[in-house]
Amino acid sequence: MITTEQVKELRERTGISIGQCKKALEEANGDITKALELLKEKGAEIAEKKAGRALKAGTISAYVHGGGAKAALAQVYSETDFVAKNPDFKQLADDVAMQVAAMEPKDVAELLTQPFIKDPSLTIDDLVKSYIQKFGERIEIARFARFDLMDAS
Repeated sequence: MITTEQVKELRERTGISIGQCKKALEEANGDITKALELLKEKGAEIAEKKAGRALKAGTISAYVHGGGAKAALAQVYSETDFVAKNPDFKQLADDVAMQVAAMEPKDVAELLTQPFIKDPSLTIDDLVKSYIQKFGERIEIARFARFDLMDAS
């Protein structure tokens, strides 16, 4: 039997709806690790279904590191202003900007394959898909720019 505490823990770790967390735990026979993997797979399926939707909103986030020695801007799109103005969506954009500053990807394709610096068990692509699952909207990293004081000439 799945307990309320298990559902609560999974929801706190993922931010995904209580119903999806409960269903994943039921399918995983109460195993949180397996439930996390099932939710990750489900997130990929949901992202694929939403791939054709129009992106009409978003946010730009800035991250500055090392006392101003490195910085990054990240532009992340969503379908609606409702999602774009959500603090969790803003956190995603902040995390993407921090990732860009720290890991120096050359383009969005490379960025998506990098392990997420806050949780190396996820790639940035997995992270974005988890937010697509959470919000039920298409989300995309549009572009980014990175600045390094030591690269200035």
